[in-house]
Amino acid sequence: MISIETLKEIVRLMVDNELAEIDIRDAEETVTIKRGGQLAPQVVVAAPHHAPAPAPAATQGALAPAPATPAPPAVDLPAIESPMVGTFYSAADPDSPPFVSVGKAVGPDDVVCLIEAMKVFNEIKAERAGVIERVLVSSGQPVEFGQKLFLVRPA
Repeated sequence: MISIETLKEIVRLMVDNELAEIDIRDAEETVTIKRGGQLAPQVVVAAPHHAPAPAPAATQGALAPAPATPAPPAVDLPAIESPMVGTFYSAADPDSPPFVSVGKAVGPDDVVCLIEAMKVFNEIKAERAGVIERVLVSSGQPVEFGQKLFLVRPA
């Protein structure tokens, strides 16, 4: 059975990345998490080849994120994108502060994160001047080539 901590992390990633639904399947179980608008995420866990059954209400309540004010739309802001497939890290090591955070001014040569690819840590630079408006990924999260990592308000 998938742990509550794992489900909470999946829900957090869904919220951070504005995902509405995610399905996770393996040989033992299927987990479907759906969210929308102001509703709390709904979790459905099913054994293989059986009809999905809603998770107990106590589990659903434990996964509900605290109400948050919606972030203002930032669609028109330029993004710093991942130049490769790998794992995103916001800091040089777990005990260090993040390279950048929301509200921090950056220049074109400022390192904003690390991406680990094939056991090599690559410094990712802002490549533009501006202020970090949104961080779109969490440290330790896998990223794809071209995936938006940060939104930057031009200086």
